[in-house]
Amino acid sequence: MSRSKKSGRFGIIDLGSNSVRLVVYAGAQRNPVPVFNEKVMCGLGRTLASTGRLDPKGMERALAAMRRFMALRDQIGIDELVVAATAAVRDAEDGAEFVRQAEDICGFPFMILSGKDEARYAAQGVLSGTPDAEGVVGDLGGGSLELVTVGGGKMGEGATLPLGPLRLMDLSKGNLTLAETIVEKELKDLDWLRRLEGRRFYAVGGVWRNLARIHMAQRKYPIHVLHHYSMPASEAAEISRVIEKLGPKTLSQIPDVSERRIDALPYGALILDKILAATRAKEVIVSAYGLREGVLFDRLDAEEKAKDPLIAGAHDLAGRLARFPEHGDEFFDWTAPLFAKDQLGENKEEARLRLAGCILADIGWYVHPDYRAHHAMTQIMLAPFSGIDHPGRIFLARVGYHRHEGRGEPDLLGDLTGMMNEKENNRALVLGLALRLAFTLCGATTGLLPRTRLSVSKNFVTLTLDRKDEALTGEVVEKRLNALARTLGRKGEIKIK
Repeated sequence: MSRSKKSGRFGIIDLGSNSVRLVVYAGAQRNPVPVFNEKVMCGLGRTLASTGRLDPKGMERALAAMRRFMALRDQIGIDELVVAATAAVRDAEDGAEFVRQAEDICGFPFMILSGKDEARYAAQGVLSGTPDAEGVVGDLGGGSLELVTVGGGKMGEGATLPLGPLRLMDLSKGNLTLAETIVEKELKDLDWLRRLEGRRFYAVGGVWRNLARIHMAQRKYPIHVLHHYSMPASEAAEISRVIEKLGPKTLSQIPDVSERRIDALPYGALILDKILAATRAKEVIVSAYGLREGVLFDRLDAEEKAKDPLIAGAHDLAGRLARFPEHGDEFFDWTAPLFAKDQLGENKEEARLRLAGCILADIGWYVHPDYRAHHAMTQIMLAPFSGIDHPGRIFLARVGYHRHEGRGEPDLLGDLTGMMNEKENNRALVLGLALRLAFTLCGATTGLLPRTRLSVSKNFVTLTLDRKDEALTGEVVEKRLNALARTLGRKGEIKIK
């Protein structure tokens, strides 16, 4: 498969059993940033189980969507576009004829993914967004379910099952009791699922994301970011069993249920419930990354693949919004004494978060001063980052807030202090105050900080400057140094050498 250029827009059309979707990314890079996303619910696989053929109306809608997507390719300026066709197209008797018509519209050949390919790309997509994933990936499409074990950054055993909600509705003739029997029969021979007890289940697919939204609403969860949203398996199973029993009329009255998912939701819930029972997983993690991101990741070169997705994403956002994106490395080195082993200390993951916080420190500079703190916090909280869980995201958002506001407490998204322990809240405050001091000291420019040094002793936090830079100290610098020192239970002092 050819490698895509890092620069230039990269697009993928996911020709699925239920929907046809075009996603355009800013480039084929480690942190894929979507710049356009459109989905058409076609239902290609709606009648596949009973007729062996694609749904006629679904084909008409899909071909119409492809014509529009080709026009958008020229309008948007997509440098490279691929089409990945999945279960319905590969399994249907008339799948090849449909592909021929669609390829005539597009003018290039499609990727017709086998079940094994689909599972591999789905797992690769999850690993690209969650490199430390340990457990089993489940990608639920309209016509199939892919299950793959992951761990240590690699994929293990896997299976493709004909258990997409559309296919299951067709096979069971709309009878959930019969559907339950079908699901149990398909899962019973997968002995390796039973070896995953106590691990995590990574859920991919629109139906399962919809279940997660309902769970979020029930908990009044303040962060409406689905990627890496976590549900205890017992709660995910409980809400699945409730959804299984609700009819279309009741489901349509739930605000967080997509109208397009109403028919499929009980079947998707049933499948999740049975998987959790089979695996005895401890936790369900929602992944916004799946097959499309797996295809994109596969096209990256080795250097790009090796990058940390969070750090790559932070650099990308800072490159768009910060005055001096290169400031991050200066800040990281300058704040290191505060987090040395004999001070606050930090492990590898905490150092990684500190680096991301330093890179993102200036993304709110252009906003009115009265709104910078909340703007920076919101930008970080809602940014399309991967490689980070929700507590980590909150940590970075609080750092961005304190960098502008000092010791105040954010109230924009409610009280978030309970979502991190006291230690992490304090670390975010210390880093935010240190960055606040750094920006004041250097006038938000590069080059000065490496000539200065922070150090921490038993009683003092000391800022040391060269004699030639003495004039850069002053009342505001002293005030912000003292605020940082008090947080560490010390006094601030300035030394000129």
